[in-house]
Amino acid sequence: MSDITSDPKSMSKNAASPAVEHNAILGISAFYHDSAAAIIEDGEIVAAAHEERFTRKKHDSSFPVNAVQYVLDEAGMEGNRISAVAFYDKPYLKFERLLETYHAFAPKGLKSFLSAIPVWIKEKLFLKNMLYDELKKLGVQNPELMFPEHHLSHAASAFFPSPFKESAILTIDGVGEWATTTICSGQTNQIEILKELHFPHSVGLLYTAFTYYTGFRVNSGEYKMMGLAPYGNPDSEEKEFFKKKILDEIVDIRADGSILLNMEYFKFATDLTMTDDEKWETLFKIPRREQETKLGQSYMNMALAIQEVSEEIVLKLAETAKKLTRSRYLTMAGGVALNSVANGKLLKSGLFDDIWIQPASGDAGGAVGAALAAWHTGLGKPRTISSSKPDAMKGSLLGPEFSDKEIARAVKKYKPEYTHYKNFDELARFAAQKLDEGNVVGWFQGRMEYGPRALGCRSIMGDARNPDMQKKMNLKIKYREGFRPFAPSVLEEDIQEYFDMDRPSPYMLFVIPVQEKRREPLPDGYDELPIYKRLYHLRSDIPAITHIDYSARIQSVNKDTNPRYWQVINEFKKQTGYGLIVNTSFNVRGEPIVCTPDDAFRCFMRTEMDYLVMGNYLFDKTEQKETGSGIDWKEEFDLD
Repeated sequence: MSDITSDPKSMSKNAASPAVEHNAILGISAFYHDSAAAIIEDGEIVAAAHEERFTRKKHDSSFPVNAVQYVLDEAGMEGNRISAVAFYDKPYLKFERLLETYHAFAPKGLKSFLSAIPVWIKEKLFLKNMLYDELKKLGVQNPELMFPEHHLSHAASAFFPSPFKESAILTIDGVGEWATTTICSGQTNQIEILKELHFPHSVGLLYTAFTYYTGFRVNSGEYKMMGLAPYGNPDSEEKEFFKKKILDEIVDIRADGSILLNMEYFKFATDLTMTDDEKWETLFKIPRREQETKLGQSYMNMALAIQEVSEEIVLKLAETAKKLTRSRYLTMAGGVALNSVANGKLLKSGLFDDIWIQPASGDAGGAVGAALAAWHTGLGKPRTISSSKPDAMKGSLLGPEFSDKEIARAVKKYKPEYTHYKNFDELARFAAQKLDEGNVVGWFQGRMEYGPRALGCRSIMGDARNPDMQKKMNLKIKYREGFRPFAPSVLEEDIQEYFDMDRPSPYMLFVIPVQEKRREPLPDGYDELPIYKRLYHLRSDIPAITHIDYSARIQSVNKDTNPRYWQVINEFKKQTGYGLIVNTSFNVRGEPIVCTPDDAFRCFMRTEMDYLVMGNYLFDKTEQKETGSGIDWKEEFDLD
């Protein structure tokens, strides 16, 4: 692989710590974005959670004090039982990269230098002391600190929970310390780093630069651009013009998938922004779109162009991983591994017999990866693969859960009208009936999901057959851009009835075509229609989850992994003949997914959801407004 180095020395410890036997390891990611904590015991993932879910600050980067306290409580451990803590990257290596980058680009980057370096000098260079101080407050006294490299944490999060004894491992993100992409080989309980691509040449930063230029927020708007790409006209001259300019001027893609970025067009290495807007406008003939302004067809064509380029890079990297490892299996992590469209293309290529992707592939997942890397790679502990479970992530349902008693206590202050069902079967039938009638139902059950996707425990549900459901949920429930697609949750045993897929997809990480037998024909000139005329055209018998290119981001639901969610979908199937529903995360735009019953109830009352099911409790929005009981809903929840 061109312009790549290999360095097997990727795990370091706090040498001053005594040699002790560890059976529980705390993993932490923090101080960049999406802080999180995880705990493993005897190699088993016990609990994991994002800090943002507790603080209600989206992408919270602070030390995850609440997440750490939760995982300790969930594991039933006092802090003094934790003798080892793994942090998800190496701060000194990251500081080295910053200094060398500023030196290489000098005199450019002075403003960025003056912004970043004081923070490092005051705080981040003393990260060990910061960690000790924060952990001490939580009762974790003088643990041994371990610092796997950022991409080793990603690789460990991908390989060790996977169902494979061996696999190729591909990690792709913005940047860790130096690495932006790695190819590794996973064998039983060890990971060998084979190749690395180094900063500033980064697939993740390339994609993020276009996210920024098309008017979306860096580090959170990448999903939006991926959802926008299918609105691009694949046969248009403009899309081909954009793609040619990208390949001729912006990025050089080598045969092995490694890339070289033309840094004349980028500012992320030395400035506080992503692109040289003036040069991009000269190159692409359109200005950078300002956030929240109207979306023109040109930005849709640009999104499609960079999506196609990214897919080409990912496929070439996967081919190289295959050649280097000769493995039939692939595991993936890193922010780019959340590009479910590229993942679907890779799966369909048949390059590997099977692919497993870490559901928390971003930096939050580094907490689990760091702990697993410390356990297996650092301490050499054996790895057990269960033949009776699909993987070791437990459906990624690793967060807090709440009993009916706790739910009742949490909402008592609002004095709402409710119905409590002693028989959950009856409640599931009622919820399915209300979905069939066109209602939107909030669904709060069991343990909260770890990762960016709601997987049926903190979800909002709707009827996939309803042609108005996509519009209703975007504009009246989520309060987000109307063009964004929704995902289906489908009974695992029914997946081939609706989608061109022959295996489970439990984590909503593959975009796959809807079966041809379910599609409706498109009118002539469809690609030239305005965005919302294309969006609201009836494309299949499950229109609420069928994107404009006949695709869907699939979540299959396993009866054993998430029995209550499976049951409500199965009840819906009994009543309608359709074993799938719309699933979107239980939150509104700009907020994290709900964590507690209080979070869920307040979100329910602030939106136009019709019903909320929490545990065995049912809350009816119509009843709340009609009775006028308790507090003033309109004033308290800003219903205007």
